[in-house]
Amino acid sequence: MSNSLHPRTLILLLSSIALMVLPHFLHVRLPIMGFFFLLLTWRFIGIWKPQYLPSQLTVFCLLISGILLLVYMHTGIFGRDAGTMVFITALGLKLLEIKSQRDLYLISYLAFIVAASQFLYLQNIAMAAYILFVSISLLATLLSINGTSLKNSQSIKKSAIILMQAIPLMIVLFIFFPRIETPRWSFLDDNSQARTGLSDSLEPGSISKLSLSGEVVFRAKFKGKIPPKQERYWRGPVFSYTDGKRWSASKNIYYQRFQDAVTYTGKAYDYSLLMEPQAKNWVFALDMPAKYSSALRQNVVYQLTTHKAFNKPAEYNISSYANYNTGYITKTEYKDNLQLHAQPAKRIKQLVKKLGGFQQPAEQYIDNVLQHFNKENFHYTLMPPILKDKPVERFLFESKAGFCGHYASAFVTLMRVAEIPARIVTGYQGGSLNQNGQFLEVRSANAHAWAEVWLQGRGWVRFDPTSAIAPERINYGVNIEQQIAQQAISFAPMQLDSHSMSFLKSMRQLWSSADYSWQRWIINYSRSNQMDLLAGFGINTLKKLFYYFLGMVMFISLITAFIVLRTRKNKLSAEQILYQQACDKLAHLQLTKAPHEGANDFLQRVKQQAPECAEEFAEITQLYVQIRYQKNSHIAPVVQRLKQTVKQFKTP
Repeated sequence: MSNSLHPRTLILLLSSIALMVLPHFLHVRLPIMGFFFLLLTWRFIGIWKPQYLPSQLTVFCLLISGILLLVYMHTGIFGRDAGTMVFITALGLKLLEIKSQRDLYLISYLAFIVAASQFLYLQNIAMAAYILFVSISLLATLLSINGTSLKNSQSIKKSAIILMQAIPLMIVLFIFFPRIETPRWSFLDDNSQARTGLSDSLEPGSISKLSLSGEVVFRAKFKGKIPPKQERYWRGPVFSYTDGKRWSASKNIYYQRFQDAVTYTGKAYDYSLLMEPQAKNWVFALDMPAKYSSALRQNVVYQLTTHKAFNKPAEYNISSYANYNTGYITKTEYKDNLQLHAQPAKRIKQLVKKLGGFQQPAEQYIDNVLQHFNKENFHYTLMPPILKDKPVERFLFESKAGFCGHYASAFVTLMRVAEIPARIVTGYQGGSLNQNGQFLEVRSANAHAWAEVWLQGRGWVRFDPTSAIAPERINYGVNIEQQIAQQAISFAPMQLDSHSMSFLKSMRQLWSSADYSWQRWIINYSRSNQMDLLAGFGINTLKKLFYYFLGMVMFISLITAFIVLRTRKNKLSAEQILYQQACDKLAHLQLTKAPHEGANDFLQRVKQQAPECAEEFAEITQLYVQIRYQKNSHIAPVVQRLKQTVKQFKTP
């Protein structure tokens, strides 16, 4: 076995590759991962049992098997998943063809590509730290290939030092190098990163499934006062059409030009909204958004949408008002928001009449409906009974148990039967305050549905029937951890009291704050953010950017070169000290070893100029070279022999 294929190097390489591919178990299909780790295990066995390595014919058969497996697992020609599976399969197959140093280099470079593919799936701090660690291990492999005298621990230490030296230059490149935005028409876009759970339709009970998820949807950092819990309604899709069971958005969207301009009163809330990757181009602004980033648009139902890549983290600046008036209602809106799939059931009409729906003013009727929910033994639950037919009627008169979607659907239906325009709004309500970062964190468990009713002189007004059943849901918010653990409704004050200020919760909030900063300043560092940052330093042209970039690179390179190349007083080893003592004994014979001269070359000069000392000095040189360049576990006796030989070495 050649030095380039030293077992120690192969173990380090294969271990690094195993760590590099391991996180892909979360993303890549199991058969592909199983195939790769089968090949990796086979190659591990081959380190100690080379006879078990496959022949060329077997490798060819494995190649065909890998191709067939990729075809079977077909996920498209282009895209993240297809490319990642191809690279992982190719890496596994290449492991069985290690014959020379060139193969080790090729495998190492391929492994770096697989490592980079991890960031196509996860871009958080934990993944960055993990990839940094395995990159150090892989770089140590390259060092070990070129210096077999280095132990694995020494190689890892040296590679860590090299990467630390590269960090300043990496920071300069990150800040100054022009950032290229992905074209919006790119056919390589992959939406599978999207994570939000809200759908473009609503059925009673659908939102309750989200209440068992603690996944972060977005974070909001306010410039001034944070709105109270009762005003934290984050507006999403609005549903006006129903088929009796499912609610969906109206297809009439052309009346926006006839709408009144919204008027706002009171103080505005200014905030930056950091959205996580989404399945839709929805942006959940605090109700009601008045001003927003140029990347956003407001549709006919006052919901914000984006034309940016919504399957990636994005940040928007928004200004919202809690007090607003949308003005008059258009004929199309009026018709859409009175729609019912069929004539209401007799007992629903009787209930509406009982509650004053046809005689009393709209405000009084609304209050009566909310009081009805409050006093007639209705319950708020995560596990409502399944109502396959006539869900609203059966909910109102039979089950009387449901989640926010049930109450919003029933409330809007009761409004429409009384000929009062109403619709369902979905989104998120609440949000927990992160004390470390001073921002609101909204999770999937905060998903909510409420209602809007159009009232004369006030426009569209929000009413939340949930507040009549479970006011704690609005006043205190959701206790996400307990709700997920127990699969039951759980509310708790969001203030950090002595119980909630546990070490675990404090650390979680600290981690969340660090992740927020990471997402905002690293992951979301776009071209526009770069221009804004550089403009603050007076860099507003490409020419200035080039000069600053070149100057910073040269400055960092000079500093790094000075640190790396500066002369150091090396600490001599035992054999070097002994060899130097022998050389000193030759000094009076006008024989001095030059700094650039090797031990064997100096021995040749000694043989020519002082042949009487050549035999003894040759033995000293042989022992020194053996200790210095052929280290093994039995070197101590050789050092002792060198010590005795140098002591006995005499010169005329």
